[in-house]
Amino acid sequence: MSENREEILADFQACTGIEDVAEAIFHLDETNWDLLRAVSRVMPPDSQSFQVRNEPDVMVVEDDSDLAAIPVETASDMMEVGNNIGIATKKITNNDNNVPMENNMPSTSSARMLKFIVQYCDKTINVDLPDNGTISDLKIQLHQKFKVPPCRQLLSSWARIQEYENTPFTKLMLGDENKLVLTVKPHEGGFSADEDNEMTEKLNGNYTLNIKFESKTYNLNYKGTKTILDVKTDFYSVSNLPCRNQLWTGWPPNIDDQTMLALSGIDYPVHDLTVHKNNQINHAASKKSLPCIQLDSDDDEFEDASESFTVDDDYFVDNVTSKRTEPLIPEDVEDEIVGSITFTEQFTARYGHIHPAFYQGTLDDAMKEACNKPAKDRKILAIYLHHDASVLTNVFCTQLLGFESVMQIIEKNFILWGWDITFETNRTKLQTSVTNVLGATAAMSLRNIAVDKLPAVVLLMKIRSITEIYSVVHGNVGVNELLSSLIECVEVFSEHQRVEVKEEAERAERELVKWEQDMAYRESLEADRAKEEAKRKQEQLETETKQRIENQKAEEDAKREAQRKKAEASLPPEPEVGDGDVTKIRFRFPTGENVDRRFFGTTPLKVLLNFLIVKGYPTEEYKAISGWPRVDLTALDTSHSLKELKLYPQETVILEER
Repeated sequence: MSENREEILADFQACTGIEDVAEAIFHLDETNWDLLRAVSRVMPPDSQSFQVRNEPDVMVVEDDSDLAAIPVETASDMMEVGNNIGIATKKITNNDNNVPMENNMPSTSSARMLKFIVQYCDKTINVDLPDNGTISDLKIQLHQKFKVPPCRQLLSSWARIQEYENTPFTKLMLGDENKLVLTVKPHEGGFSADEDNEMTEKLNGNYTLNIKFESKTYNLNYKGTKTILDVKTDFYSVSNLPCRNQLWTGWPPNIDDQTMLALSGIDYPVHDLTVHKNNQINHAASKKSLPCIQLDSDDDEFEDASESFTVDDDYFVDNVTSKRTEPLIPEDVEDEIVGSITFTEQFTARYGHIHPAFYQGTLDDAMKEACNKPAKDRKILAIYLHHDASVLTNVFCTQLLGFESVMQIIEKNFILWGWDITFETNRTKLQTSVTNVLGATAAMSLRNIAVDKLPAVVLLMKIRSITEIYSVVHGNVGVNELLSSLIECVEVFSEHQRVEVKEEAERAERELVKWEQDMAYRESLEADRAKEEAKRKQEQLETETKQRIENQKAEEDAKREAQRKKAEASLPPEPEVGDGDVTKIRFRFPTGENVDRRFFGTTPLKVLLNFLIVKGYPTEEYKAISGWPRVDLTALDTSHSLKELKLYPQETVILEER
């Protein structure tokens, strides 16, 4: 088998021209080492002269009439593809003998064409593929354009899940035009260090999802580890739209409800989504679909009851008007932000749009927005407490909070945060938040407010560094009393604010002067330090230079002494007067000293120069000049004898520095 695979690999590389063995093996593995199918994956169809064997079944999109007749699955939004758009597909069936029917095979011209705008580095190309193609086909086209192997291609805005590589585009719910960014995976596999850091940041970071539903936009915050199912479940909490009726657009195509946000391919940190209401429920298919997750005990979410009827739900909805009053905050709300958003929406729906704007967020965030700022930017925090059991609620919300003067003074001087304590669970959650933000004493004060005095507006202000409750305005007051309480609170707050603003300005001036003095002192220290450093470096340089000169001189002296000793060892003894053929040489040194020395006439010139070296006059530094004619002896051949050089029977040699 290994020999056959080697032959197949060689044939595949010869047909496709792919020199990279790893890339060639990748394509062969994808086609189970079928040579013809592997070649068809890489080479464009118009360049092939043969037909691929064992072609897979082709997915075809039904016409619009078929789509209109097929309702959306009941629970498809819980576990199927995230966009929740059902597209009917069918396989081209074979005849009775299971022989492919070539006349019925779909052509590229009959399929819907999808356009992919792909950016890679500074290049942007367009790739057109039929909707029965796959991501693998797209990667092959990108390989031909950019020469990037499919196994190393990473496409942005799509979740990186391998199982979707061979899924037809028809199942991924793609639009006619799709914009993608191509990046390259490193050779060793996995992601690069930068991608690891980016993925870690997304997993630990916060996503803001702007969800548009009907005429409203919900801003929900989630950790990157939350799943798509968590988002859909929470959206039911704030919109009362059951999961089975949610039709989403804006999710990437290849995800499911268990995909985490950080791995889904959505934009970070902000992503826009749209939800539509689906009123068509396929009750016949609901038994085959996955069961809907029970979110609460409401009757409209009881799945068994809905399955026991075959009549369309809209038949009853059109004839029955519900008089149920929704609470401002659902019972046992878990997320304080969701509760705040729901409170604002339900308050507007119940009492109208004429009321002060409520802060949407946690009580801690509202406290920071109002009090934890510089004195000139601070405001008063007003906590509105609501209870549906109080008879004062309707008048207070419509007439007092909707009074123009009340709205103006609140908008200008207050941060208004609302909470509904109708349910005991929500009252407990409020007590916990107040205890964490203001302390146990403030929490006890709010808990002691009787229901018959609600609604109530609790006014808090920060004076100096202490935030405390200034006053509580109960619901059994008139407009004048409410205005008087608010104005009095604003006057007290403004007086303290003026004092603190002045003190902060003086403190800022003192800190500025101190900062300038510190900067001048630091600059002076830096200048002195720079001078000392420059002086130290100069001294170090001089010391190093002096040491280097001394070392060089010592080396030269040692070299000269070694040369002198060597010359002295090779110097023959001076001949006596009358010892035969002797010449007398008088040396005149640069110091003015004259020295006589006898040599044999056959003595080489090198011996005479060695004698000068012994006397401390090396030929590298001094020239030996004969008397007449003037000849530089150090430039002559040292093997010649003194007699040959006319230095016989006597001669005067003058030494000169070079």
